[in-house]
Amino acid sequence: MRPLGLPLGLLRTARPRQWIKNSLVVAAPAAAGQLFTTRSALQLAVVFVLFTAAASAVYLINDALDAEADRAHPTKCRRPVAAGQVPVPVAHATGALLAVLAPTAAAFLCNPLTAALLTGYVVMQMAYCLRLKHVLVLDLVVVTTGFLMRAMIGGIALGIPLSRWFLITTGFGALFMVAAKRYSEAVQMADSPLRGKTRALLSEYTTGYLRFVWQLAAGVSLLGYCLWAMERGGATDGGVLPWRELSMVAYIVGILRYAVFADRGTAGAPEDVVLRDRGLLLIGLVWMAMYALAVTDL
Repeated sequence: MRPLGLPLGLLRTARPRQWIKNSLVVAAPAAAGQLFTTRSALQLAVVFVLFTAAASAVYLINDALDAEADRAHPTKCRRPVAAGQVPVPVAHATGALLAVLAPTAAAFLCNPLTAALLTGYVVMQMAYCLRLKHVLVLDLVVVTTGFLMRAMIGGIALGIPLSRWFLITTGFGALFMVAAKRYSEAVQMADSPLRGKTRALLSEYTTGYLRFVWQLAAGVSLLGYCLWAMERGGATDGGVLPWRELSMVAYIVGILRYAVFADRGTAGAPEDVVLRDRGLLLIGLVWMAMYALAVTDL
């Protein structure tokens, strides 16, 4: 093994490409219009690092537990643990260390609620790795809740109240992407002899059910966002234009664009879908600009 083989293998197992999902920690402060202050920026940077450490712990332990199954997968077999680059005991030990350090550091660097949420995330994800990923529906709920926790933790660290519309829109938006990913996996492996071996529940979910879930979740997320946008009855509160209402257009178009990939069965990891499609990326940037103008009343 090369001198840097093990450290690089551990880094790859921690999924650096997945860290973009942890940028959701800015969601609640951004929704409240409290993002651009020095205190907020520093605190959110700390929260991002801590959540990344916690998520990396889960990836390490998950890959250690799934090493045997991953070796039978056409692409997962190249993961460092499955390929033998990172020994299973090392992955377990590193993951356990990060799982303890992240919530402990949160208690000192943030506040008790942040540490509690991070602890809850780690415990929930460990339960998922050990058991819940084999339980129908609960596997979808756990993965969705992980995204929602990412979106909540920034607000909790800064003491920002979380609105009902924020929780509804974010929660069902996450379920939409999670169910779309599962649906795509089911479609792509429909006739494969490996279906049910690489992800056990794929053989128990029907594509019709998963399609129903992502369509339902997309609809509820859209409804939640539109109710938030129309809550003030079109008032601009001194702004140049009714940005809240106008942002609905970008949000709806973004959901419809993402649904194209879901319908085709090509909606993989959310970060890959967004970053690989220029149209979706542009829509996202336009929506973020409109949303920023809405929450700042410009």
